[in-house]
Amino acid sequence: MRALRVVFLLIVVMAIFGCSHRPPRQRVLLPPNLNLVPHHNIGLFQFSVENAKGTLHEFATRRFEEYVLAAQNGIEMRDYAQADSARVFSDAAAVPVAFFGHLKISNVKPSGGLVSLVPNLEATVTVELSVWLVNTRTGGTLWRRSSSSTEKVGGLSFSGGTPSFLARDPNDAYGQLVNRLVYAVTYDVRSTWVDQ
Repeated sequence: MRALRVVFLLIVVMAIFGCSHRPPRQRVLLPPNLNLVPHHNIGLFQFSVENAKGTLHEFATRRFEEYVLAAQNGIEMRDYAQADSARVFSDAAAVPVAFFGHLKISNVKPSGGLVSLVPNLEATVTVELSVWLVNTRTGGTLWRRSSSSTEKVGGLSFSGGTPSFLARDPNDAYGQLVNRLVYAVTYDVRSTWVDQ
């Protein structure tokens, strides 16, 4: 009798686990939400900056270009200054779409002191990066993404209360902050892996 109960219990346990068997999961690579390959030639205007001086916007523009080119093969990016926008929009056949970007610096809280008799100035700053893709034929916005981050950065000075980002090594001074922002705004141009 006892052996019969054990056998019956084993059958019930096996039935429960046997019914709940799931097929193995597969990792699938999804294409980017924003496919730039059909456009081939993509314009990139140097990002503008608000509430800061220096080279932060140039550094962020270059990093954005690196991330986009690494994410999608078969595209070519052409760099432009803001003053070139009339020329690009008049020749939409050569550059059908163009990226524009804007950095806004806010909540600057300086800190620092002397380290080995050398002044060390850092600041906690909030930086918002907004990027948008424009159809150069119609002037319409095709895509937009923004990201914001607050972090302590080095390599800056203050001129009349406005922070100046002029580090000798921008990657060391504020590279982590820029990388985080650019990674977030380029999400749609990257392929992504999902479990199915």
